[in-house]
Amino acid sequence: MQEAAVRRQNGVALWRQIADRIRTAIAGGDYDDTGKVPPEMMLAAQFGVNRHTVRSALAALAQEGIVQAVQGRGTLILRKERLNFPISRRTRFSQGIGDQAREKEGILLASSEEAATVDLAARLKLPVGARLIRLETLRKADRRPVSRATTWFPADRFAGIADAYQDSGSITAAFAAVGLPDYVRASTEITAVHADNDDLSSLELSPGAIVLVTRALNVDPDGVPVQYAVSRFPADAVQFTIES
Repeated sequence: MQEAAVRRQNGVALWRQIADRIRTAIAGGDYDDTGKVPPEMMLAAQFGVNRHTVRSALAALAQEGIVQAVQGRGTLILRKERLNFPISRRTRFSQGIGDQAREKEGILLASSEEAATVDLAARLKLPVGARLIRLETLRKADRRPVSRATTWFPADRFAGIADAYQDSGSITAAFAAVGLPDYVRASTEITAVHADNDDLSSLELSPGAIVLVTRALNVDPDGVPVQYAVSRFPADAVQFTIES
């Protein structure tokens, strides 16, 4: 069971802290025996808050589709199977999701050119100020948003990749269309944060939701960096399996 105390002066709203605790407890199987979260009065006593605060937390979880209040039965836990997404040397979104989803879709939200910052230049092994193509993309599985990403490519090498992605909805297919038939994952960093305003909108989440953030570098067969991407996944919808 989760530690009861919530912090009243840490800059995070009480209802959000409680929603996080309940979400974590559900993920950990703390309420599996009953299939529902404890009553509001019990949660209020556990966390040392009033019922209105608990009600706000449960409302946020209901908007995420994690729980549902049913008259006469309490707040039920809605079982949502997470998509298992393997991360390996040959990470590919469509292949990784595989038959876990009937429909897979990649949507180009925006594209632009920009100069490489110090950080991007170091990651892509380019001079500071080198031209980059930036794509903003959204991935869906069975029409459910499962990731949004900001991706950078060396512009001199991959001119036309925005149009290629627009046509195919696939990074792998877009690379092939502009002359790169194969690539591999060089590194992946994973962190967890609260959803920001863009996440709430594009990933259809409620305030307080947790997203998993990956920072991934892909290279060509010669080890030359070809893509750096920062992707955000709803933590209640996706889990990662690290494969050696």
